[in-house]
Amino acid sequence: MAVRVGVLGATGAVGQRLIQLLDPHPEFEIAALTASDASAGKTYRQAAKWRVDSPIPADVAEMTVTATDPDEVPSDVDMLFSSLPSSVGADVEPAFCEAGYVVSSNSSNGRMDDDIPLVIPEVNADHLDLLEVQRDERGWDGAMVKNPNCSTITFVPTLAALTDYGLEKVHVSTLQAVSGAGYDGVTSMEIIDNAIPYIGGEEDKLETESRKLLGEFDGAELSHNGMDVAASCNRIPTIDGHLENVWVETEEELTTDAAAEAMREYPSLDLRSSPDPLIHVFEEPDRPQPRMDRTLGDGMAIAAGGLQASPFGLQYNCLAHNTIRGAAGASVLNGELLLENGYL
Repeated sequence: MAVRVGVLGATGAVGQRLIQLLDPHPEFEIAALTASDASAGKTYRQAAKWRVDSPIPADVAEMTVTATDPDEVPSDVDMLFSSLPSSVGADVEPAFCEAGYVVSSNSSNGRMDDDIPLVIPEVNADHLDLLEVQRDERGWDGAMVKNPNCSTITFVPTLAALTDYGLEKVHVSTLQAVSGAGYDGVTSMEIIDNAIPYIGGEEDKLETESRKLLGEFDGAELSHNGMDVAASCNRIPTIDGHLENVWVETEEELTTDAAAEAMREYPSLDLRSSPDPLIHVFEEPDRPQPRMDRTLGDGMAIAAGGLQASPFGLQYNCLAHNTIRGAAGASVLNGELLLENGYL
């Protein structure tokens, strides 16, 4: 039987993408949709301005949206996928965990808390065991796992492939699509014929989340990776797909051929949403490109290319679909990992 799940913040951009991915999923059955009080009581078709690049699922369209409150979600729902704004999620998500729900969240609140696992399943699936610490410390019957920021998730798998060489310093410059800001985040007059060399709070997320993701969990505590990370984040007028330029300095000598092989051979997982290969490495110097490569692996693969030596170590480019791999798909994959590990 499929696991009954709900979507918190179902009418927003990531909420819609979650529904697109969950509706055909053989392991999950959408049983609850929540949104703001203004949307509560409406059918999903009425409440959501559907913008995803596939038709709204017919069965979901006629479901009634409820308020985002634990008392409004059926008790037989086992897991909730959250795409709430962090300002809302900070209060609401813990309330759902206290009520016994397992939450797989894309929201940024709590990502850096010591007892909340921040997970990319192919990179640090063992961090999921932090949930035992979390339940002991917070007294929750439920649990909460987070996926990282959409820009963080783009380059961390490529770094994970290189950890055997000893990561010392990482510099990353991002070229981020407008969908990462939400439908109302960047106006056309701001972004057309332009690039914006600042995204509030984004640089800190890349610098801190990457070190947590690549840290070591000893069964009781998580120690962050000691590498130095510096980020510069830029908004550009592409719709989907975050492209990033990366420079990596390592303890041991790292050739471009060795780096390419390490990325190509980096393992995927036996989970439905984990692509194989996880990292697609291009030999062409002008790849990856957002329009051409963001849908590799159904939008869940990481693309890398342009590998070359530089005075600052290995230089390369990487790309991921920011609303699939970087958001909704990441939450779904974490849900599959929770199911695989017996947390549901």
